[in-house]
Amino acid sequence: MEKKLTFQELINGEKPVLVDFFAEWCGPCKMMAPILKDLAADSGDQVSVIKVDVDKNPQVAEHFRIQGVPTLILFKQGAQIWRQSGVVPLSQLKSTIASVI
Repeated sequence: MEKKLTFQELINGEKPVLVDFFAEWCGPCKMMAPILKDLAADSGDQVSVIKVDVDKNPQVAEHFRIQGVPTLILFKQGAQIWRQSGVVPLSQLKSTIASVI
């Protein structure tokens, strides 16, 4: 059985990680879900896409100073290299990720 990585282990890895800070009640977050699904499908193994529910993980949201949802943060080897709040088009996500791979 594969060991489940912690959030810190994931974002500190070699592979870029796009974190979607969201909330179940958030309309724009629901709009981001299919965009992120497409991104994960198109990116294959090049990037990990993970979702963090800010209501269930308030300490993580507070640590990264999440003011609004959705907020997307791209990490590479533990460093925050890109951050944006609101709905982000797939094309912009792809070009942002392509610039760090």
